[in-house]
Amino acid sequence: MSAHEKMAEIIRRHIAGEVPKTVLVLGSGLGDFVDSMQVDAVVDYSALDAFPQPTVAGHAGRLVIGASGGQPIICMQGRMHAYEGHPPSDLAIPVRTFRALGCEHFILTNAAGSLDIDMGPGSLMLVDDHINWAGVNPLIGPNDDRFGPRFPDMTHAYDPDFGERLMAAAAHEDINLYRGVYIMASGPNFETPAEIRAFKTLGANAVGMSTVPEALVANHAGMRVAAISMISNLAAGLGDGKITHEETLEEGSKAARQLGRLLQNFFAGLAD
Repeated sequence: MSAHEKMAEIIRRHIAGEVPKTVLVLGSGLGDFVDSMQVDAVVDYSALDAFPQPTVAGHAGRLVIGASGGQPIICMQGRMHAYEGHPPSDLAIPVRTFRALGCEHFILTNAAGSLDIDMGPGSLMLVDDHINWAGVNPLIGPNDDRFGPRFPDMTHAYDPDFGERLMAAAAHEDINLYRGVYIMASGPNFETPAEIRAFKTLGANAVGMSTVPEALVANHAGMRVAAISMISNLAAGLGDGKITHEETLEEGSKAARQLGRLLQNFFAGLAD
């Protein structure tokens, strides 16, 4: 039995019924979403031997198993980042563990800086595509044929049907959901104004330090992926004052309720 299968079995012991098809990853400051869930079980990452441990404030480091919108889900309350020192290959471990468990949908959220002055703090943006500026790719190295092909296609990295369902859910909840391209920088520093100008030229709408590695691994494993960015700040050079992680957490807490309504509606629709 592989390490992924062993961890999947530990998780399975905490699931009373069928294994949820959907995994939700909560980004910085968005951990309060679990307060809106029906919670059946909680598993600390420390109980999963090979799971990387998050070290950043706002990332609790536990799985919350339950339901949202009437649909079973597994929620990652906290994620791992390359800037914490995790080898890129380790960022694949959670995704592949859930795939080994039998999960099929991978929904990502993150906190991001806006490159569009009209998309201010507290806004939500559906990720239509991404740019991997960080160059962090967990798929580098020998290919694991158990999960996917050597050269996975990324034409539709973010499932178009899920995107339309999320837009419909936003309209139903009277939430303004922007759409755009997410660019990943390596961090942990926030970007310079010159980098932001370059990113805008490349066609990016929001910038962050996560999401892309998980999206790559989930696509490689044949999972359907969607991602939403919570805009925590205007990127460097577009706003006043310094950018801080405390600001990210504060804005995430404010946006959590709105994001919660959006996701609950979306999850309810997955039954169709």
